[in-house]
Amino acid sequence: MSSQSIPTVDIADFLNGSDADKARVAAAIAAANESIGFFAITGHGVPDSAYKAVYDAAYRFFDLPFDEKDLVKRPSPEASRGYNAVGRESLAYSLDVSAPFDLKETFAIGPVDLPADPDYVGPKSYPHFLPNIWPDRPEELREAWMAYFRAMHRLADDIMRIFAVALDLPESWFADKTDKCISLLRAQNYPDQPTPPLPGQLRAGAHSDYGALTILRGDDSPGGLQVRTRDGDWIDAAIPPGGFMINIGDLMAQWTNDRWVSTLHRVVNPPVDQRSGSRRLSIAFFHQPNYDAVIECIPGCQPEGGVARHAPITSGDHKRMKFAKANNVKIEAIAS
Repeated sequence: MSSQSIPTVDIADFLNGSDADKARVAAAIAAANESIGFFAITGHGVPDSAYKAVYDAAYRFFDLPFDEKDLVKRPSPEASRGYNAVGRESLAYSLDVSAPFDLKETFAIGPVDLPADPDYVGPKSYPHFLPNIWPDRPEELREAWMAYFRAMHRLADDIMRIFAVALDLPESWFADKTDKCISLLRAQNYPDQPTPPLPGQLRAGAHSDYGALTILRGDDSPGGLQVRTRDGDWIDAAIPPGGFMINIGDLMAQWTNDRWVSTLHRVVNPPVDQRSGSRRLSIAFFHQPNYDAVIECIPGCQPEGGVARHAPITSGDHKRMKFAKANNVKIEAIAS
């Protein structure tokens, strides 16, 4: 059994407290990011009603007939929008690992409330600010999802402020790198498994997330999220009631020169005797910096006499590359 565990941090003192309170919360999160790259949060200020509304709308959408859901299918491989059916994604491919397709279906939207600004509508913005695709049913889905995207964006900004303090940076250091974020809100429906999965097939294959951080909440049903520790063990990741699970992604690890860990995680299949009634639904907000933000070793993360472990890359280029791999698409095909 691994000696590592996923801590829970109450961030209310950072949001409302003194400088000393902020430093204490930031230190706890820094320790989690350095050891396992995952932590749960409470005291975040997001009303439970906002989560329930987006969850209920997603649940009703996935209950629709396939032909109706597929009317809002992802328009192209590089577009993180709309419906993606079971069999159209394998996250293991994002790490160049061949594996059967993931046993999940998804629905996703990107940023909302976009202004008529060249940064959002010009050719360089493609495909990061493509219009969202909305189903006709359930009618309440659009409003609930837009409201939740705004709430998650605010929470992600709060967490990025905590990250800045944890890295001995000015609290607003990340602000101009995430103010035009290309983040993604996605519901992930893992259906019951009446038949056994293929060898090596999971609900979501082992992968690391692509961006700065992920905010997750979902069902506590059989076959859930697992995190790989530095010992090489897989441990269950339980979300506290009313809380969120947070993990850092590849770009935050690169920003910190791998001081912070972008950890492998997966969603496993339910036990054989619990396949019936094991449907699972989760809602994830993938916070991705501005598409033109250059991700390179930040001040204080490169040891004296040491070197940066990653070449600089823009957030947009990194996301495009990872997304293409996960969907088993050649990058050249997307660029053409």
